[in-house]
Amino acid sequence: MSEQTRPAPGFVGWVDLTVEDAPRIRDFYRDVVGWETSDVDMGGYSDTCMLPPGCGQPVAGICHARGTNAALPPVWLVYITVADLEHALARCRELGGEVLSPPRTTPGYGSFAVIRDPAGAVAALFQAA
Repeated sequence: MSEQTRPAPGFVGWVDLTVEDAPRIRDFYRDVVGWETSDVDMGGYSDTCMLPPGCGQPVAGICHARGTNAALPPVWLVYITVADLEHALARCRELGGEVLSPPRTTPGYGSFAVIRDPAGAVAALFQAA
């Protein structure tokens, strides 16, 4: 997600796929969908932003299941924008959801946390900087 195109609360602002073999899956989607790739330095390895052909705006990420992402399931994780992350996480817990990872900050973009809803589905909640 670029800093110029921040979605309003309630919108899906980003989607990531976190997997064990990120390069193989990156290449799979590049070849199947036609996405172009742009590496993102993660300090010792690279995750990848996926871009539609001829478009400079990334639409998704393919990430390694390492570090804080190690426990994430191999599913497309949507990032739903909220106005107040702490409030949204409190409501999540009150309504029977679970916070799977505490809030993390991505400098220049904002903060996010991964939740599981009462049905068992996993998503991330994101508050723009």
